[in-house]
Amino acid sequence: MRRTIGVNTWVWTSPLDDDSLVEIAAKAKSMGFGALELPVEQPGDWSPDVAADVLAEHRLQPIVIGAMAPGRNLVAAPGSEVVATQNYLVHCIAVAERLGSRVVAGPFTAATGRTWRMDAEERESRYRELVGSLGPVVRAAERSGIRLAVEPLNRYETSLVNTVEQALEALGPMLGPGLGLALDSYHLNIEEKHVGDAIRAAGEHLAHVQVCGNDRGAVGDDHTDWPAFLDALDDAGYPGPLGLESFTGDNDTIAVAASVWRPLAPSQDELAERSIRYLSALQDERERP
Repeated sequence: MRRTIGVNTWVWTSPLDDDSLVEIAAKAKSMGFGALELPVEQPGDWSPDVAADVLAEHRLQPIVIGAMAPGRNLVAAPGSEVVATQNYLVHCIAVAERLGSRVVAGPFTAATGRTWRMDAEERESRYRELVGSLGPVVRAAERSGIRLAVEPLNRYETSLVNTVEQALEALGPMLGPGLGLALDSYHLNIEEKHVGDAIRAAGEHLAHVQVCGNDRGAVGDDHTDWPAFLDALDDAGYPGPLGLESFTGDNDTIAVAASVWRPLAPSQDELAERSIRYLSALQDERERP
C-alpha cells in the first residue's frame, strides 16, 4: 500500500502564521510532500481561508493537528478549564471542516508535560472522566464528518495514556466514526514492547500516523525497522498519510516542550528531505514485484 507522505510545519516554525504557511507549503511541495500537517496552537494564529487557498494551489492534503498547551485539560482540572479545552477542540474541528481535513489529531487528554502518579482506582476514574469530557467533542466531530484522533504520549509527556493498550482501555466505549487513535513512531519506540503489535492492536481505530527518527531526526537515519513498521500499517488496514513530525530548535517554547537540545540534522530542510527520500524509496521498493 502506497501512502501519501506529509510534513508538519513544526519542522520549520512555531507558531505558524499566514506568511510562514505560504513559504512552507511551497517548500514542502517542491520536496515532494503530498500533505501538510497544520498545528492550531492558538486560534487565530493563521487563517483557515488563507490556508485553504494555499493548500489548493499546491495540491497538498490538509491535516489539522491540535496542541495541548498548559491549561488545556480534559481530566483532573477545574470545570472551566475542561470547557475551555472542549471549545478549543471544537474550534479545531471547524478549522478541519473548512480545510477538508479528515482528522484532527493530537494528545487530547491533558496538557502535554503534565504528569502525576495514579493508582489503579484513580486511573479508572480519570478514564471515565476523559470519556465524559470528550463526549461533546466527539459528537461535534462526527456531525462534521471528521474523526478526532487521540495520541498516546511517552511517559515524560503524560502519565495518563502512554500505550495503545491504555488508549483502547480508556476510549473503547467511544471509538468509532468520530474518534480514533493517532500513533507516533517516536512515542511507540519508547513505550511499546513491540511496535508492530501495538499498531496491529489499534487496527480499525487507527486514524492518523506520524513518523520521525527514534531521536526525532530524519526517518531512515535511525534504528527503527521501517519496513516492519509499514508492514504493520498494512496489517492494520491503515491507508492514510504518514506525517513527518519533528521540531525546530529555533523557538524556545517548542524546543523546551519537545526537549530539542541539539540540532537533529545539519538543517531542518535536510531533515525533511532525507526523510521523504527514504520513505519514497522504501515505498518504491515495496511496490516492485
